[in-house]
Amino acid sequence: MHEAKAAFLRYLRFERNHSPHTLRAYDLDLEEFLEFLTRGREEHVDPAAIDHLTIREFLGRLLSRGLSRSSAARKLASIRSLFRFLHREGIVEANPARLVQTPKLDRRVPEFLTEPEVAAILELPPADTLRGRRDRALLELLYGTGIRLGELVGLNLEDVSLKQRLAKVRGKGKKERIVPFSPKAGERLRDYLPARSAILRRKRTSREPNALFLNLRGGRLSDRSVRRNLQDYIRRSAMKLEVRPHLFRHSFATHLLNRGADLRTIQELLGHASLSTTQKYTHVALEELIRVHRASHPRAKRGGRKGKEPAEGQN
Repeated sequence: MHEAKAAFLRYLRFERNHSPHTLRAYDLDLEEFLEFLTRGREEHVDPAAIDHLTIREFLGRLLSRGLSRSSAARKLASIRSLFRFLHREGIVEANPARLVQTPKLDRRVPEFLTEPEVAAILELPPADTLRGRRDRALLELLYGTGIRLGELVGLNLEDVSLKQRLAKVRGKGKKERIVPFSPKAGERLRDYLPARSAILRRKRTSREPNALFLNLRGGRLSDRSVRRNLQDYIRRSAMKLEVRPHLFRHSFATHLLNRGADLRTIQELLGHASLSTTQKYTHVALEELIRVHRASHPRAKRGGRKGKEPAEGQN
């Protein structure tokens, strides 16, 4: 079974072009399943001997230990993918995980920031430091395009056209897409580029001189550094918000939908393979519409002054 897992991970890496983060998630999920199968003993497990009852028992044990339903569903998806690969390779006759029902999940509505909150956060980095100009540009680009944080830090200088205000993004599975960005993002990128050049002049041995966003040592900026810097700005401000970089992506999609953009366009901009993934933002938009209506409409407030009933013939 260990050999089967290794072959599956090689397939994901070299043929499906999955990212290191995705490969690591599959590896951890499947390793936990293998530990369950062997109960910690070093022994060979024949993949063909594993049935749906064994997989169901594994999920039941995870849930009994308090694992969330969403995490258990993800591990089941990893097992299904493994056995789908093994079935295609002729190692097993059928995929036993297909007979295991996915744990029922609560429908999660994405969190998002309001437009004033986003505007305030984008002004937090100082404009008079190298780090501040870099962070003002990357946060503006993050919100202005809706791209994932990994896609943002993976951008190279040649991927961005300031004249056309377009960026070439490498998404999941190394799929490329073109996304537009706003004049404001373009303005802040122009402000950042001299700072970027100053960093490179100071650190002439940069291993990735083409990276768009550099750390102060001249290397490619990491997603962990972006998270840490964002938390630092929030902590120093008077804001009582818990902000993660992915909230900019959720806010981007929600704000577009609230202003009339159609789902297909948002799907393309976000790089979603399925429209159903994008549709979760319709629930956010509906909740926001309800909130605004209840806060603003004179007849929606409780305890308000009641108007007189219209006389007959006056309605």
